[in-house]
Amino acid sequence: MNGILMKTLYARVVILTSSLVLLGASVAAGAQVRLEKNVVYGMYSGLALLMDVYHPAEPNGYGVIFISGSGWTRELSLDATPLTETGQEEIYAQPLAEAGYTVFNINHRAAPRFRHPAHLEDAQRAARFIRHHADEYGIDAERIGAMGGSSGAHLAAMLGVMDGEGDPDDPSPVNRENAKVQTVVTRAAPLDLRGDADAPLFGFRGNAGREGSVEYSQMSEASPIVYVTPDDPPFLLIHGDADPVVPYERSVEMQAALEEAGIDAVLVTVPGGGHGPRFESTVVVDGRPVRREPENAPDYIGAMIDWFDRYLVVR
Repeated sequence: MNGILMKTLYARVVILTSSLVLLGASVAAGAQVRLEKNVVYGMYSGLALLMDVYHPAEPNGYGVIFISGSGWTRELSLDATPLTETGQEEIYAQPLAEAGYTVFNINHRAAPRFRHPAHLEDAQRAARFIRHHADEYGIDAERIGAMGGSSGAHLAAMLGVMDGEGDPDDPSPVNRENAKVQTVVTRAAPLDLRGDADAPLFGFRGNAGREGSVEYSQMSEASPIVYVTPDDPPFLLIHGDADPVVPYERSVEMQAALEEAGIDAVLVTVPGGGHGPRFESTVVVDGRPVRREPENAPDYIGAMIDWFDRYLVVR
């Protein structure tokens, strides 16, 4: 009887010990990055502008703004998925935080309820807020990066090419801050909107591509390539050469414009890459559409991290 009791107790100890080991591993894994949800970085007519902050376990002292792609749109439902929870953050924001960067994953106002420049105003407000509170976040206020995909990449690019000057007379100290970032990484970015027939960020349909129209002028004002000047920061452009939504040539043209202005600009091409967050494209298999990632894609996540290490981190 005592032997059976001892075996039972031993088994329970083994199970308990194993559970504690698993729990310890889980806690250790969870401790890698601490997520601070729904930080208010601004208010617009009672509407809170929110962002999630990724705090790395071993911060390197630098911050990166991350903006998910969305076609500049969100559903009108009160239960619409926040931009901070599209899944793109797991692909790009999480690895950056694991590499030591404090990442600011932002929501912004979106079409059809809001039109340009609301999206840009929010992105700039986020940059100003982060810069103003840099000491609290333990980051260098003078060295902030931006990364985004698709429409988010458009906004990240605008943070790089626009002067971003704050209003010195604004009663809010946040709005006095500069919104320009010090380096940019884009994925599948619409960098020149001139000539596009439709533009969700404006609500235009069919007339935006006609040169000389009011719509064309406004599309020009929203195009990052128009603002390129020699004082712009370095750009890493990542784009699939089979992108059916935003032509690969947009990044080729932006690289050329930046280099002409004397800016370091590198284009990472994903051969056969589509427009999805992982450069997926749709292929037909047995009569059904299937989303597939390109084979032998370059290490674009590693390239992104290396770029920020190169242009943000002071050694």
